[in-house]
Amino acid sequence: MQSPCQKLWNDVRRVLRGMVSAEIFNLWFASLKARSLNGEEIVVEAGNEFHELWLTNNYRSLIQEILKHHTGREMAVRFTVRPGGADAVEPAPSMAAPVPAAPAAPPPPSPKPRESGPLVSGLNPNYTFETFVVGQNASFAHAAALSVAQAPGKTWNPLFLYGRTGLGKTHLLHAVGHHVGQERRNARIVYVTTERFTNEFIEGIRNNDLSRFRRKYRNVDMLLIDDIHFLQKKDRIQEEFFHTFNALHEAHRQIVLTSDRPVGEIEGLEQRLVSRFEWGLLADLQPPDVETRLAILRKKQAQYKLDLPEPVLEFMAERFRSNVRRLEGALAKLGATLALSRKPREAIGIELAEQILREQLLEESRHVVTVDMIQQCVSTHYDVRLADMTSRRRPEHIAFARQVAMYLTRKLTSLSLSAIGEAFGGRDHGTVLHASRLVAGRMEVDPNVRQTVELLERQLQV
Repeated sequence: MQSPCQKLWNDVRRVLRGMVSAEIFNLWFASLKARSLNGEEIVVEAGNEFHELWLTNNYRSLIQEILKHHTGREMAVRFTVRPGGADAVEPAPSMAAPVPAAPAAPPPPSPKPRESGPLVSGLNPNYTFETFVVGQNASFAHAAALSVAQAPGKTWNPLFLYGRTGLGKTHLLHAVGHHVGQERRNARIVYVTTERFTNEFIEGIRNNDLSRFRRKYRNVDMLLIDDIHFLQKKDRIQEEFFHTFNALHEAHRQIVLTSDRPVGEIEGLEQRLVSRFEWGLLADLQPPDVETRLAILRKKQAQYKLDLPEPVLEFMAERFRSNVRRLEGALAKLGATLALSRKPREAIGIELAEQILREQLLEESRHVVTVDMIQQCVSTHYDVRLADMTSRRRPEHIAFARQVAMYLTRKLTSLSLSAIGEAFGGRDHGTVLHASRLVAGRMEVDPNVRQTVELLERQLQV
């Protein structure tokens, strides 16, 4: 007969098996054993320290949501290392297993929202300002988030963070919540995804209990909402959020939002919401440069207590360009495989790393932007001939289109200034530098230019 501890864990495993691929389930969850259970916490044994750290930092929140769904109350999960370490882990991952990404699938439906109390359990403990690597790509967004965290409701309200998937928006959102929670112990802080906000609203309608839903979200000190673009074309929930926003803003309660695009490009969003989102500060995050990517890998390696040779880290920083989440996932895959295979450090080289990460590298190659792609995209948008990207013709509309293409090439590729100049008809590096500065300057003073260049950039990175 199963113990209550094992029965509950088996229920959790069944949900996890339906939410992730078989390969990821086998890599991270199949070998876990439930060790003990009390009224507030279940203790689960992992195979080794790396396994325990990765689960804690990437899957704990998801598992706690599943526990809450099954038990009807808040429960914590704590991972510990099984006696025997790596020898106890089974089965070992194959060399071709996919990257174990942080869970993107929505959690199972939650029970009725609680009457009071912040959802601080939803904050990822690893997403703090201390663990965020600040590069030029995100320095402004980081500074804005830190300023809001230090003086919530008094600087920029709302703060609207936007950028493509995997660049750190959610990290900064959680970091704001952690900072305020540490500085103001009695602060009522709610973190929620737009999808969950919507589901709870629908549940409130179904149960004829919208008053509880409204008390939960309109009586907080700080509301952190992820992926606000999912409000698009949902009239009823936009109406509800409009009134929630107004109630919080009028009470000088801080609101922080994230989106995968600028607020003006969220189709199907009511103009009154657009205008309110623009009341505060809009800050974007861009893909990190190679130096920032290397710094991210070094910090993550220290966090997970790995010891990979520097050339391997440099190889990964060069090859994984488009997405921080994919970069971290590749490090996790490499670290897990090497930890379980127990290879000595001196045996770990670029060739072995390339072999282990071949599927991830293939996926990454599909997102690499080339100068040819940029020239084609820009010439089509500005309705100039492709040949004009490399010609000596200087009419103003052609020259500016060419300068935009140079700016994007410098930003989205790893080509040197000289190589970019060569790709644009044998121009020198000074011409490329001048073009990049000119376009950047125009973007700062002309919103239409900024929106056009950002649109082209997103099209190229799809």
